Amino acid sequence: MQDAFAYCAELVRANDRDRYLATLFAPAENRGALYALYAFSSEVARVREVARQPLPGEIRLQWWSDVLRGERSGEASANPVASALLAAIKQYHVAPSSLIDLIDARRFDLYDEAMAGIADLEAYARRTSSALFALAARILSGSEAEAVAEPAGIAYAIVGLLRALPLHAARRQLYVPAEILDPHQVRTEDLFAGRSGPGLSAALAELRNLARQHLAAASNHMVELPKAALPAFLPLALVRPSLARLQRSDPFAPAEIAPWRRQWLIWRAARDPARIAS
Repeated sequence: MQDAFAYCAELVRANDRDRYLATLFAPAENRGALYALYAFSSEVARVREVARQPLPGEIRLQWWSDVLRGERSGEASANPVASALLAAIKQYHVAPSSLIDLIDARRFDLYDEAMAGIADLEAYARRTSSALFALAARILSGSEAEAVAEPAGIAYAIVGLLRALPLHAARRQLYVPAEILDPHQVRTEDLFAGRSGPGLSAALAELRNLARQHLAAASNHMVELPKAALPAFLPLALVRPSLARLQRSDPFAPAEIAPWRRQWLIWRAARDPARIAS
């Protein structure tokens, strides 16, 4: 089983380095379960990239749902991420239903349907990103810290979607809600072609402001967060500086925070938790 947890850690280091670094500030006895959770999230988040077509993507997601329902025990034991995740679920009494809900939300990624409204985007982020924060907090503290996890996850997800806008546009995927785009007269064909303009700039500014609102809500509840859960939320320290860089850059060439600075921001937040959502 230790080999499975080590495999998960390497997978997270390669695909979600911010959470890999944040987990180094967690107690050693919790790290394996956190890496299993994050490796699972990475696997389902990358399904479209790996499968390329909806049907094989659906099959992959269904496999994970079956694993969590205990229907593929033999196959799960041969998969290091699945076996580590099931061990973490058992040890920390995690409800498989929350992970199945995360998988169901990820089915949106397989198709080219537009995100209709702000409420739809928030619901998607709540079932994916917020759930991940909450489950990590549960592993660390026994509490899912929902008052912080929900807005934190929405803010974090919006930043991720803004950073991924060029990739999504190239795939003809639309995560920016039509409710935001339409009032600014943004044509989806222009967006998919990588053509910027005042309308798109205004729409993305509105989306960044939405992220800031949720970050502020998370900050207001940070005092309620159990100290033991803090490492789960360290990646949130990247949201505000990421928004500042996105505001100053071309939406189709988003400016990234240098890896060394991302690491420093996480370290600084670990030393001073007041900086996590500030």
